[in-house]
Amino acid sequence: MPRAKNEPVVYSVTSASTSTTDDQDQRVRRYLTMMGIRIACFGLVFVTSGWLRWTAVLAAVFIPYVAVVLANAVSPRQPGSIQSVVPRDDTQRLEQ
Repeated sequence: MPRAKNEPVVYSVTSASTSTTDDQDQRVRRYLTMMGIRIACFGLVFVTSGWLRWTAVLAAVFIPYVAVVLANAVSPRQPGSIQSVVPRDDTQRLEQ
């Protein structure tokens, strides 16, 4: 159905990229999760022995580096394409 010249153009925002606030919230959650895993590794150091203890020590040492790198990795901004949407005719909805 073609749009009449006097009708307003309505745009769809479903193709818009994620907001910077949502991106930052996701990075903070990821960082805090990794720090929680690091705390668990510190706990494992005191209750395990052998190779598991040394694995926990190595994880507790290297997790902060990985967490900071991932927390600073901002997802690339993708330009959203805005597409026009043809509005429905209100008279058709009233007839139903």
